[in-house]
Amino acid sequence: MSYRDVASRQVLIWACTAVGARMPVAMAPLALVFLVRERPGGYSLGAALAAAYVIGEIMGAPVLGLRLRPARARLHLTGGLACGAVGFAGLGLLPDTPSAVLCGFALVAGAAPAAATGGLRTLLTALVPERAAAQALSVESMLTAGVWAVSPAAVAGLALGVAPRVPLLLAAASMASSIAGLWLLPAAWGGDDGTGSGARAGGASLLKVLTGVWPVYVTGAASLALLGLAELVLPALLEQRGIGVGWSGPLLTGMAVGGGLGGFAYGLRAWPGRLRTRSVLLMAGVSVCVTAAALSPSAAVIAAALVVGGTLQSGAMLTRNLSLREALPSDLLAAGYSVMYAAAGAGYAATGSLAGALLREVAPSTAILAGVGLTLALTAVGWWGEVRVAARPPRDADGAAASAAAGGTAPAPGPAGGVEGSVEGMGARGAEGCG
Repeated sequence: MSYRDVASRQVLIWACTAVGARMPVAMAPLALVFLVRERPGGYSLGAALAAAYVIGEIMGAPVLGLRLRPARARLHLTGGLACGAVGFAGLGLLPDTPSAVLCGFALVAGAAPAAATGGLRTLLTALVPERAAAQALSVESMLTAGVWAVSPAAVAGLALGVAPRVPLLLAAASMASSIAGLWLLPAAWGGDDGTGSGARAGGASLLKVLTGVWPVYVTGAASLALLGLAELVLPALLEQRGIGVGWSGPLLTGMAVGGGLGGFAYGLRAWPGRLRTRSVLLMAGVSVCVTAAALSPSAAVIAAALVVGGTLQSGAMLTRNLSLREALPSDLLAAGYSVMYAAAGAGYAATGSLAGALLREVAPSTAILAGVGLTLALTAVGWWGEVRVAARPPRDADGAAASAAAGGTAPAPGPAGGVEGSVEGMGARGAEGCG
């Protein structure tokens, strides 16, 4: 089990495709603010456009993810990415149109390609041996961290140095290029028959199976909530401490670099303990780091806390993706990852909204501490839910016994243990089919 298992031409093509699809996502919020900042009420309009984009992502990811079928994966992803490229191009080509039209373009740009993250993640794990799933997801984490480290500087430089519309036109071109990459990758993955019936073993519906692993989504939302908290409140915190607000960019870049290092370290070895236990410990570590950043008057301590926090947050998110992989059948992984994407976006938005509301009444450091409290509460709820799911008997145990009594062949029981235990029993064939 090493990174050599993911070193292949197909994975390299996947990486280029993923960068093309995800760079626009990382660029969008800041690019939308720069696009309209010189119009009357520009910053408020920019915030509204960014909100429309995020709402599009949160709505589009679960809706389109549920419709994503492994047998027709390429066609689904191509359609979404093409519509997303049109949305970005509309924003870049028509920046002076009425606000409602711009909001419509932003909504389309966020919603249409929202299932691509889950689809591409599932495709990546199908390109590597089963034993290398953790390494493949670590590579994805490093790639994502790199994209997020580069994007803010690229947006600011192009918007201020060339023209405000250029970052959005670049985003449109980048997303369109990812479509070309898809045609060099497999058209499908897994063993889905393509019927899209949503029927599962024991008669469980697609939606019921997906919602049955809700604790993973809750802790996934918590893991991104702290990242959003740090990004959104950091400028105000630096001002409170008498540190130049211009340092917010380099500090956030350092946090993104830490995320890449965390993804790399996680894939170097097999870590002990259950995934849910690792997740809680990592989230506790991230909370300590963000708390230290909030309370420290030193720029050096804030920088170090954010780098370490980014490193731990990357590991926490990886545990959530691995838990989901073990919890769901292979033909539902893309849908599950899409729901996780929406949940993480909702956690980001909720914590940011809480901090934004509190900033009107309390100091930035206090707002950050309130966000940490919300994140810890979400983590506790998710952990409690995973323990409850692990304690339940397998859903199809009675049906298997009845089948055996009637002379049928009972399926072999799955392994035991957490959402990675009783849920492993639900999703063992999913883990096999993805490898």
